[in-house]
Amino acid sequence: MEFEFPLRALRARNYRLFFSGQSVSLIGTWMTRVATAWLVYRLTGSAVLLGVVSFCGQIPAFFLAPLAGVWVDRWNRHRTLIVTQALSMAQSFALAALALSGIIRVWEILALALFQGLINAFDMPARQAFVIQMVERREDLGNAIALNSSMVNAARLAGPAIAGVIIAAVGEGWCFLIDGVSYMAVIASLIAMRVTVSQARAPRHRALAEFTEGWEYVRKSKAIRALLMLLALVSLMGMPYTVLMPIFASRVFHGGPNTLGFLMSASGLGALAGAILLAMRKSVLGLGRRIVVSAAVFGGALIAFALCRSFWLALLILPFVGFGMMQQMASTNTILQTIVDDDKRGRVMAYYAMAFQGMAPFGSLWAGAATAKIGAPATIVIAGSLCVAGAAWFASQLSEIRTLVRPIYVRLGILPEAALGVERASELELESGP
Repeated sequence: MEFEFPLRALRARNYRLFFSGQSVSLIGTWMTRVATAWLVYRLTGSAVLLGVVSFCGQIPAFFLAPLAGVWVDRWNRHRTLIVTQALSMAQSFALAALALSGIIRVWEILALALFQGLINAFDMPARQAFVIQMVERREDLGNAIALNSSMVNAARLAGPAIAGVIIAAVGEGWCFLIDGVSYMAVIASLIAMRVTVSQARAPRHRALAEFTEGWEYVRKSKAIRALLMLLALVSLMGMPYTVLMPIFASRVFHGGPNTLGFLMSASGLGALAGAILLAMRKSVLGLGRRIVVSAAVFGGALIAFALCRSFWLALLILPFVGFGMMQQMASTNTILQTIVDDDKRGRVMAYYAMAFQGMAPFGSLWAGAATAKIGAPATIVIAGSLCVAGAAWFASQLSEIRTLVRPIYVRLGILPEAALGVERASELELESGP
């Protein structure tokens, strides 16, 4: 594996602006996630309602993301992101006003979570598809995706820890207020951009025809289909472990909001390490194997965490959970963005959003219901076991995926098979892959 300077995507002015603004905003986002979970659990004591709140925040991505992708390919993505970030800021201020006034009720949290989910259904595919316009150089695309993941997980490391302190000191409402203010940083960075890379657009057809075209494009590509299926499985079964963290913090480890903050930050530390390691990679070659290993590590670490009864041991296990989750998610994103046609990028990344965010709410409902019946530890053991099984399935598909993706890599200059001849090509076939 070759490594390279991990910050090369920051050479692009627009990406530097986005990176700096989003770094501030995401800390507030993670504070809100932790504060929302703790507030719901404090008000209700219900594992089921924890799952329902998460469901409301993520279910719009499942139903709307494919349609949103059609419009993301039609609309100006830069202006779309300014609108979605402004709406997210308004949502956080609404949460803050209700919580600080002391009148907030669970149905209001559910309604605002649903509103944020509607925003995210458009924001995520637009943000993912806009990356290529920000970095300008296609060879820096993978580095930018890895840096995005590093940014998310640096915030994931800091945000929950800060939230735990603030909740214990002054309550959840201040977390929501800080989150609302933090959106101003990313909105300012977007407004300051000068977008010079044009957005690739296919000839305009009816929205339904473009939706069908995007679906057929995904359905007929075994590589894209397999990547999305594994991501969907991991999101469905594995990602909802975060929803159950308040239960582990209070019932298993007998702690409070500070305990929850430390648990979330430990997972975030591993995810940050995984993202930094990906940012140092020089090429996308070998990411297929990385997806197999990381999905297996994620599932295995979830099982170990579920069986753990020591808080300090849990803090040592959770970084492996975060590491495996981030490596699998970001590697999938990188391969997809590398092999997809530019004019279908928004629609494909909408299916990515559907697999990543859209499946998680069903997992949250399942996890909440299962926890009520068999307990949080047993629920996480089942989830981790299915993630390991998914990794084994993807490993069985990897050889065929490599064969299908290789011509795309040759066309993009990632694999120089045509220049190196048949003998060297056979070596690459054995050594390299997506």
